[in-house]
Amino acid sequence: MDLDLALVRAFVATAGTLHFGRAAEELNTSQQALSKRIARLEELLGVRLFERQGGIRLSEAGERFLPAAREALAAGERAVAAVTGTGPVVRIDTWGHLYAPMRTVAEAVQVLGAVRWEPGPGRDWPSVAQALLRGDTDLGFGRVHPLPDGRDAGLTQRLVRLEPVDVVLSPSHPLAGADALRPSDLRDSILWCPAELNRLDFLRRFADEFRITRRHDGPNLGLDHLVQHLRTDPEGFTVFPADAPLPDHTGLRSIPLVEPTPLYAWSLAWRESSRHPLLDTLLRGFTEAGRTRRWLEYKPQRDWLPDTDHPKLAVR
Repeated sequence: MDLDLALVRAFVATAGTLHFGRAAEELNTSQQALSKRIARLEELLGVRLFERQGGIRLSEAGERFLPAAREALAAGERAVAAVTGTGPVVRIDTWGHLYAPMRTVAEAVQVLGAVRWEPGPGRDWPSVAQALLRGDTDLGFGRVHPLPDGRDAGLTQRLVRLEPVDVVLSPSHPLAGADALRPSDLRDSILWCPAELNRLDFLRRFADEFRITRRHDGPNLGLDHLVQHLRTDPEGFTVFPADAPLPDHTGLRSIPLVEPTPLYAWSLAWRESSRHPLLDTLLRGFTEAGRTRRWLEYKPQRDWLPDTDHPKLAVR
């Protein structure tokens, strides 16, 4: 059987949205034309790829076909690129936006040169994990942590940067005059969180580890909103990756944390069963950037990492 990639593309788009209208819009075609392509593919394969009762969902055959269908499309893109000389686009979703994840990606991009990037914003790690599993993006970049109920099964990660974090507080805070602070010095202060704490795995583990019981969280309304609260609360603080830029107008103090120094772990994540053709090249680029910028320095007697980040140290 000759597999028509136009039919396969219609199937993959529909499987990704589970909605004929949205899939048709994504492919810039009509819903009727999309339905005909799906029906033609099902006829050729001799199986039903979707169940169509009360909406649509993948059939068992559709679930089996989807990974191979995505690989077939990727192979087609590589074949076209080999002839035209244009490389495939790398779709990368980032999260943890207040901490400016694209700083690190941009430095790796400089090493990689002519790779074509298509960055996109992810809400958080669980949502990016789902996008990776659906095939809606090629790579994720941010802080990866274990997800409940095996929702990250099938995904692989690589630690690429360990970034020290500083404490950020108002000049009116009693500790604002220090040159450095221990995390334990903050036990009587209020940890201001940039979003709901159940979505901030690092901050939650940091607060638990150093027994910071006074915590204030809420919806993520952006960096300016967080800064305003810190500026007006003489007991408040937050922690921020050391190289992440704060607006010049904040008037806040940023003080290094020591004994131990907490480290924020940045990782790449991807779906192992659908590796991007440039993945090995990308990993080499991040490795080279990390080596020259000393991104992966870790000393157990000096630094602190959440327990869930320790296994990442074995694969670097």
